[in-house]
Amino acid sequence: MNILVIGSDSRENAKEENNQTITTGQASDQRSDCLMLIHVPADRHKVYGISIMRDNWVDIPGFGASKVNSALGLGGTPLVVRTVESLLGAHVDHTVMLDFHGFKLLTDALGGIDVNVTLPFTSTIETQHQFVAGINHLDGQAALEFVRERHAFVDGDYQRVRDQQTFLRALLVKLSGGVQNPAGVLGLVQFAANDLTVDDGFDPMSVAILAYGLRTVDPTASVFFTLPTAGTGTSPDGQSIVLPDYAGIGEVAAALRDDTLPQYVAAHGY
Repeated sequence: MNILVIGSDSRENAKEENNQTITTGQASDQRSDCLMLIHVPADRHKVYGISIMRDNWVDIPGFGASKVNSALGLGGTPLVVRTVESLLGAHVDHTVMLDFHGFKLLTDALGGIDVNVTLPFTSTIETQHQFVAGINHLDGQAALEFVRERHAFVDGDYQRVRDQQTFLRALLVKLSGGVQNPAGVLGLVQFAANDLTVDDGFDPMSVAILAYGLRTVDPTASVFFTLPTAGTGTSPDGQSIVLPDYAGIGEVAAALRDDTLPQYVAAHGY
């Protein structure tokens, strides 16, 4: 199963903005701050997370070359799916999108998340939270600042993507120990119904059932990596962009197609 996880930068309501874009064709003012393809093998023993940097300069079907994060505002989640499927040559089975509010709510509903901070920093966002080296217990606000921060780092968005991967791994740890009973599943159903934007074939109960199924996942065995890039550059209209490494992306696409991701990650030392 391939699940596309989208983190919207909407300060309003990403679900409403997305529905309006899909219904009317009118662009919205939201972009994907986080874009990650989660590949879940049939045995549910581990997951693979493939981050797609938001500034990748790619072809947006029907719109031409642009940053990959612009697809969300231009055509909603269906266009994001088409863009990622075109880039990776892989079918996306389901989409899950959270905005800032939903992200904070999920983190707080789980009682906070314990994140291992390998590169300490002080956030430049909102509360200027200080993240110290080692395990940090993050509430919703601190977690949001952790996954959004890029200005505090020398390599900017590259470190932000690594921190997003760190958070997702920590979330798996929490889910593996915290969704063990019907009450926990019911809580996830209620959260999904109100605060998650999902595709038509992925109703709140399906989300909860999947989360419950992931309790068997070994977070330490799960692998997260970033889709290969070829450095940075400038777009024809003057934007700072990330250049896709299409040869490297082709290797990832082949591994997804041929079900050889374990061999791919082993060969590349992930």
